[in-house]
Amino acid sequence: MIDEKTAREAVVRAADELFYARGVQAVGMDAVRTAAGVSLKRIYSLFASKDDLIVAVLRHRTTIWDDGLASTSARATSARERILAIFDFLDAWFREPDFRGCAFINTHGELGASSPAVTAAVREQKRTFQEYVARLVADVGAPPELAPQLAILAEGAQTTAAIAGTPEAARQARAAAETLLDVATARA
Repeated sequence: MIDEKTAREAVVRAADELFYARGVQAVGMDAVRTAAGVSLKRIYSLFASKDDLIVAVLRHRTTIWDDGLASTSARATSARERILAIFDFLDAWFREPDFRGCAFINTHGELGASSPAVTAAVREQKRTFQEYVARLVADVGAPPELAPQLAILAEGAQTTAAIAGTPEAARQARAAAETLLDVATARA
């Protein structure tokens, strides 16, 4: 028998893959059980409900997102490059063969109206991303109102890339971000 931490991780990873590929509502707990190799009884001892599992998956996705941003921005040598690295990260992600858009946006679209826990988890991830962008904007010395504009570019690029089925939105959003940065820093 696998320990609780290992079982929990296996269930979250399996659910993440299934939810992202098929959608949250289309995936039953039996499919998660089969993919994770963990009994349904054990899954429900780890997660009281499917909503609890969805929130755990969203937290897992938050870690993946944060780690990806950190890894990409680590190569940047200036505050401006750290901002633009957001769009480089998106470009690489949009090129992955299993890219299906933002899991947070997708999940909120499916369950946001009916699940306060899902809504809270999605809002938390979006809030922390906006705070991250705000710190970068402060580091570059640009006005604070630039931060939500850049965050909206990143969010819009994710949706556009998913719908269009091409990574071009990342490059286009990066070009728009460069223009916004140029104007904002010229005024500062």
